[in-house]
This record gives sequence, C-alpha cells and structure tokens, in this order.
Amino acid sequence: MTTPSSGAPLAGKTILMSGGSRGIGLAIALRAARDGANIAMLAKTDTPHPKLPGTVHTAADEIRAAGGQALPIVGDVRDGDSITEAVMRTVGEFGGIDIVVNNASVIDLSGSLELATKKYDLMQDVNVRGTFLLSRAAVPQLREAANPHILSLSPPLNVTARWLGAHTGYSLAKFGMTMATLGLAAEFAGAGIAANTLWPRTTIATAAVQNVIGGDRLMAVSRTPEIYADAAYEVLISPSRERTGQTLIVEDVLQAVGVTDFSGYAAVPGTPDEAMYPDIFLD
Repeated sequence: MTTPSSGAPLAGKTILMSGGSRGIGLAIALRAARDGANIAMLAKTDTPHPKLPGTVHTAADEIRAAGGQALPIVGDVRDGDSITEAVMRTVGEFGGIDIVVNNASVIDLSGSLELATKKYDLMQDVNVRGTFLLSRAAVPQLREAANPHILSLSPPLNVTARWLGAHTGYSLAKFGMTMATLGLAAEFAGAGIAANTLWPRTTIATAAVQNVIGGDRLMAVSRTPEIYADAAYEVLISPSRERTGQTLIVEDVLQAVGVTDFSGYAAVPGTPDEAMYPDIFLD
C-alpha cells in the first residue's frame, strides 16, 4: 500500500540510516527509494546471519532496484569512528545529508534479574548512544539541508509503572532513544532541524517479533513493515519547522493524510483490524 502523497518529494534527498538490512528499516529505505532518494546505511551485517535474512549489501541492491541510490557502509553505530566515517562517506558520495533515521535497535524483554549485563549494555549503546551520536554527527550537514529531519523509531514517553516495570532494561533503552531525539528537537529547533519519533499501534511482522517476542502466532496478528514505512515517509516529507519534537504514532500519521483502511497492511491477508496485537508502550 502507499499513502496519498503525490510526486516524488524525496527525489535527490539523502538519508543516513543506522541498520536497515531488513525489516522496518529496509521498508523505510525502499519507500524513499521509489522517489529516487539516496540512502546510506550504516550496519554491521556484512555477511549473512545464520538465522536472519539480508545484509547491508543485499539491502543496497534492493534499494537500487526500487529506483534509489545506495551506499552500504559496514560499521558499528556504537563506535564513534564508524559514525564519523559514515557521515564523511555519505557526504562524499551524495554531497550532503538531509535526513537521519535512527533505526538500529536491540531488544531484550528479560526481567531485571534475568537480563545479562552485556545485553543491558548493548541495548544502551545501540539504542541510546547510537541515536545520539549518529544524529549529532550529522547536525552540521542537516543545518545546510532544505528540509532536515531526524526520525527515531522509538515510543512515546509512557513512563508508567506498567511499562517501566515490564522490562526495565529495554524500557530504559527505548525511552532513552526518545529522550535523546526530543532533546535534539529542542536544541536545534532554531536551525529548522526536525526531530521526531515514530511508533506503531500494533506489532510489526519483523524478525524481532518472530524470534524474540512471539513467534508465528504473533506474526499472524501483526502488520507489515510497509505501514511503518508509509508513515515514516509522511513524516520525512513534512515541513521540518512545522513538525518537530513530537512522539508520533504510525496509524495516526496515516489517518491524518486520509488513510483509513489498514487492511492491506495485514501480515496475513484478511486478518481484521480488531484482531491485531497491540504493541508495547501504548495503553
């Protein structure tokens, strides 16, 4: 499915994305590629994962096939040198940066007593540190862009006992992504740099849902990554000075542009909206 937007507003625009080898990040990249966007992807997946599809190189091939330009960059969003190199290579290849998408994220829903310290550190490093450092590194280029955006795939700050206590380590990491993004929105509002977050109302059929959260049963009552991609597209083409500092919900963004039928996004065709499984962090 596509949204009602017409034309190709992202044609020639350059997106720097963390991750993106598969799932939601790749779907966002492919949606932008259909406009003719340039997409640089900083990801670790240089070689195939034994249990997960796709690498940064296969993602780049898909982006080119969809009509965009691609720059696969093998690196680690936790590493400052990798981020610096990614920014420099993106600018060298495409001449600037218009958009940063903080897509890379690590999930572990273990309780506090069961959560391994290394996994806690990994979630903080990728989700929070990576979001902050990648966004910050791109600010000098974003200042020069006509309609600059930072978009982080993280939830509203629903810091109730229900969600803080459900999986404290992961909640801290995802809320940290959002806080970093909202902080950047406030800090750079005067420069016209938008910074927003985006989160779905229902679970999305990705490898994380399949392998970490709920398996085939949950996949069957989830929506496809394309719903996230279509909503992200609408955010990224909106005027940066008019939409910033917001914690947006996928379905609300699409409804605001006239999309009321979400049936085409069902991972299993024919699954009714009321059967879709609600995502975490939303009441």
